[in-house]
Amino acid sequence: MPPRNATDPVLDNSSPYFVHPGDGPSSVVVTPLLTGSNYQSWARSMKRALGAKMKLEFVDGSLP
Repeated sequence: MPPRNATDPVLDNSSPYFVHPGDGPSSVVVTPLLTGSNYQSWARSMKRALGAKMKLEFVDGSLP
């Protein structure tokens, strides 16, 4: 496997494909956690959090 360089989108922190080492499947992105009764406020908070991390495009389908 060839070594990755700085132009690799996975290593470029301005790329939407960059994943910070602190981000992972068990990360709590927003609180409180989703329940059936708090969907509207949870969705708003989640969109804000994903937008701040430049990851909203993965969820809304706009990533090319």
